[in-house]
Amino acid sequence: MQFANEFILVAGAMVTFAIFAGVASSRVGAPLLLVFLALGMLAGEDGLGGIGFDDFSLAYLAGSIGLALILFDGGLRTTREALSRAFSVSVGLATLGVIVTAGITGATAWLVFDTGWPTALLIGAIVGSTDAAAVFFLLHLKGLRLRPRVAATLEVESGLNDPMAIFLTLAFVAVLSAGGGALAGANLQATGLDLALELALDFLWQFAGGLFFGVIGGALVRRAVNRLNLSPGLYPILAVALGLVVFGAAQSLGASGFLAIFLVGFTLGNAPHRATNEISRFSDGLAWLSQIVMFLMMGLLVTPTHLMPILLPSLAISAVLILVARPVATLLCLGAFGYTARELGFVSWVGLRGVVPIFLGTIPVLENVPFAHEIFGVVFIVVLTSLVVQGWTIGVAARLTGVELPPRPRARSRAELDLPMEAGRSVLAYTVDPMSLVARRPMRRVPLPAESEIISVMREGAVHQGLPADGLKPDDFVLLLASGDKTAQFDRLFGARRLRREASDPVTIDFELDPQANAAEVAGLYDFGVTPHEADRPIADLMRSRLGDKNLAPGAKLALGPVELVVLAMEEERVTRLGVDLEPALPVTLVSRLRMRAADTWRSIRDTFFIDSSGN
Repeated sequence: MQFANEFILVAGAMVTFAIFAGVASSRVGAPLLLVFLALGMLAGEDGLGGIGFDDFSLAYLAGSIGLALILFDGGLRTTREALSRAFSVSVGLATLGVIVTAGITGATAWLVFDTGWPTALLIGAIVGSTDAAAVFFLLHLKGLRLRPRVAATLEVESGLNDPMAIFLTLAFVAVLSAGGGALAGANLQATGLDLALELALDFLWQFAGGLFFGVIGGALVRRAVNRLNLSPGLYPILAVALGLVVFGAAQSLGASGFLAIFLVGFTLGNAPHRATNEISRFSDGLAWLSQIVMFLMMGLLVTPTHLMPILLPSLAISAVLILVARPVATLLCLGAFGYTARELGFVSWVGLRGVVPIFLGTIPVLENVPFAHEIFGVVFIVVLTSLVVQGWTIGVAARLTGVELPPRPRARSRAELDLPMEAGRSVLAYTVDPMSLVARRPMRRVPLPAESEIISVMREGAVHQGLPADGLKPDDFVLLLASGDKTAQFDRLFGARRLRREASDPVTIDFELDPQANAAEVAGLYDFGVTPHEADRPIADLMRSRLGDKNLAPGAKLALGPVELVVLAMEEERVTRLGVDLEPALPVTLVSRLRMRAADTWRSIRDTFFIDSSGN
């Protein structure tokens, strides 16, 4: 009983301290995952805590559950648009890319260590895949907003490449357990061919089975959430529990449970269902807890003094992985898909390794593979190096390669309320920020998204039904009825705007317009002038007449009064998608730089001294 009490005390204290340490470390830009890992090491056998922990079975179990929960949350937040945009290239990176990375890294391990090819290739296989946990958390926690194709590629790849890494790891563990005969030449025809056939079938089942369980399981989970009448607090527990059922069933039958639970989350996150906000928040909290526990536990597993003899060779493997293997794999898999050199450079650099390689590193130990503890140590050093070098510089890399987009406005205060699923709508509540568009422009010049309306506005204790005659003012509390997933669009309207830093910023829009909308109506809405000849024509024809056929192409911009129209897509010389930018980029002059700096300074002062933690 005393042990149980002490365990709860120590576990709670470590998680609490990890959270506080993460908040403090963010001030110097340190990756949170690195902080959690370092705290685990400090609490371990060689650290200040002196906790001796070497239970690899428990670490494997906790790692399996934690990674499953993180992938479920990642699937919830992956949009159908992102998956369709990057699916084909991400599959290439998740299969061929992992093989190439594992091969080059394994060859390096063979050169720097006095070991055979099976052991060297096992090291390459374990560190061959990017880590979904690291990618999801480092991209989102740092607030990076990347070009859609780049962000989608990184996130979808990290969600899909676990089956290949697991397959390769188990394959080389099987080879080593068989004495390495298949690769050493002994009994090549008898043992090698049988093993190769078995591994090939296992590979196909990993992917096909994971896909099957994920698609079918996702549909069943969504149906259960929608059909059962439960207390609101039970829906997120039900969704996560059923997701783990799908994960466990797939794993038990030899398929990829990690791919399956990612697809369950993706299915649930891209279809209407009950308790949307509750499930999203609960899953986000579980993913955070899983991340903290996994990295603390993996840090406890390592004894730093045992890593010293393999430190330099492991650093050499890390350098080749980061500077050679990942860039070569990226170029081979993405080079033919029209990615620019800058995009390729960023995708190459963000080949983050995290808890998945450490988790896979426990498998050789559990299977009693020769040199298993040394392999685990090498993998740990590679992951630590990746988090320090790549995780710490991800923001700098995004800016240097030009793939970072201007940050979207964040609402000072926002609340959400789910309506019945059949309504297809939700209720949003905002506090109007003084730096937002709705506070700085007449409301009639900033239209709401389609099929959305203002329910009421509270100002100085008085409630106004609908929109007040004088529009919206700072600190108004606005209740809105929104159709579909319009949260991001409302955030742009009600959040503090940051002035664009460059006149050549990538295409950024606030709303999409119907290209066939009447030009006079659009002009009246956004307060710009049109000629009588243009008034009765579609807005796309107005752009064509002013820009000319030669200049009308995706990305073309036309400044009209206070707004800018942007061509998003064309088919057979016809504009099919058109956007409007409510705050076009300003020329970078001395005056604009001073204006930008003054605006940023005011926001910092306001947020520090006039807005409390609740946003009031």
